[in-house]
Order: sequence, then C-alpha cells, then structure tokens
Amino acid sequence: MSQTVNVNFKLDADVKKNMERACSDMGLSMSAAFTIFAKKVGSERRIPFEVSADPFYSESNMAHLRRGIAALNAGKGREHEILGEDAE
Repeated sequence: MSQTVNVNFKLDADVKKNMERACSDMGLSMSAAFTIFAKKVGSERRIPFEVSADPFYSESNMAHLRRGIAALNAGKGREHEILGEDAE
C-alpha cells in the first residue's frame, strides 16, 4: 500500500468556495478531485484539459493599449459612447 502525503497550496477564497460547491454537486471532495487530476497528469504526462492564454493580454494588444493611453494623456483623443449602450 502506498503512503499518502499532504500537499498544501493557496487558492483564492472564491475559487475554493466555487470548487467545493462543484465537487459537492458531483459527490466528490476537493481532495478526491485533486487526486483524480494528479493521477491523470501523472499517467498522461499532460494537463487533462486545454490551457490557453487570453489574447487580450498579448504583447501586441498591450502595446496598442499603451499607445492609446499615451495618446489620451497627451490630449489626442476624443470621448465616444460606450458600445452597446442605447442612446437617450
């Protein structure tokens, strides 16, 4: 029989609360869910779901946003209506 060990890490309180609810709905404890995850990673040598970056935070988009902010701070810009709001 293999020995069990404790693994400690920090989670945002809301993330933890949401995970506890989701696990409970599936009839699992958080410990069981993390054990399932760890076994899949260990056996498949991959994260068992897609992990991707939000393109909003790409370097090219961040550079575009910085240029826009600099232009606004330099007084080169104009205010416009927020998209999706109905005109009064």
